[in-house]
Amino acid sequence: MKIPIKYGLLIAVGVMAWVLIARTTVTNPASIVHTLGSPLVFNVLQFVMIYLGLKALEREKGDRPTFKQAVKTGVLISFFYALAASLFFAGVLAVVGTKWLASEPGIAESPTATVAAQAFAALFLGAMLFGLVYSTVISFFLAKRRSDEA
Repeated sequence: MKIPIKYGLLIAVGVMAWVLIARTTVTNPASIVHTLGSPLVFNVLQFVMIYLGLKALEREKGDRPTFKQAVKTGVLISFFYALAASLFFAGVLAVVGTKWLASEPGIAESPTATVAAQAFAALFLGAMLFGLVYSTVISFFLAKRRSDEA
């Protein structure tokens, strides 16, 4: 259980660092740094950390994990990342306020609470969905094959 927590929190720390650096250096919320850069960094970071987490699982076990073990570990890594990132953004919302929500679609037409709830749901569910996809793809290549057991 240590591997999913460690690598999930590493993703969250990377996301936190990116958000804090990007938001303090580029103040325009419509900038390409925020609209394209953030999703790109978040996803690449998640993919890389799931890969590294699965390689750490392989080293810890001394053998390649099964497909099921690898997918389960990757999804758990994504769960801890989604949870920590959501808590971080809840803290940001409490401290900074809603000005960082300006880059969210629909902010002008909808109540701020609705936009914030949608952003949190998208962050959490998106991280879990992409984590499942990334874990499945990575596990396909890293997992033990039946031909390896014979």
